[in-house]
Amino acid sequence: MTAERREGYDGTGEGAITPDGCAVEVWSRLPVGDAPDVIEAAVPPGARILELGCGVGRMTHPLTERGFTLTAVDESAEMLARVRADVRTVCGPIEELDLGERFDVVVLASFLVHAGDPAVRRGLLETCRRHVSEDGCVLVQREGENWHRDVPRERSIGPGAWSRLVSATPVGDGVNSVHCEYVFPDGTWTQTFLSRPLSTDAFERALAEADLVVERYLTADRTWVRARPVL
Repeated sequence: MTAERREGYDGTGEGAITPDGCAVEVWSRLPVGDAPDVIEAAVPPGARILELGCGVGRMTHPLTERGFTLTAVDESAEMLARVRADVRTVCGPIEELDLGERFDVVVLASFLVHAGDPAVRRGLLETCRRHVSEDGCVLVQREGENWHRDVPRERSIGPGAWSRLVSATPVGDGVNSVHCEYVFPDGTWTQTFLSRPLSTDAFERALAEADLVVERYLTADRTWVRARPVL
């Protein structure tokens, strides 16, 4: 059964497509890159981590293998079906999540903080704040500074496979409609989604609205951020 799409979001290709246009098969194939290394270096060993928007477990599995205890959240049951059975999973919209517990670390990756709808972004960050312990931290992955301007571009994602950011088209109110293609030897998938570019100042203001503050930027390109709750 095809999940109902969010307005402004779409995807094509074989297999399940999530409400925000992600193809489950594509996310099962994409390389995870250095994200687990960045996270491991920024948090205490063996920390309890709440991963918001875990998808198929691309980061979940390597972090679990490194000794962290993960609770993995996603709104797509089809995505969560690819997460290992020994990982605790929760299915539902992130912005509505309230588990009634707190974690050493909350991770909000995959550029989710750039949600086109400011109300959704506020909900995501409030979920982070609601679930992080007073002495814990929130790790957020941002888009690069030129992410919307350096278009079109592509990168290799495996033998004979490419990820292409085809266009980022303004649709009003500071939001772009972003169109991506994922080309593999056995098929092509697309995703269209809404993304709101955020300057560093705008990003930090958004954190402040949720009673979070930047502790430090973790990578030279400032795409990974460690924030802490305002007490």
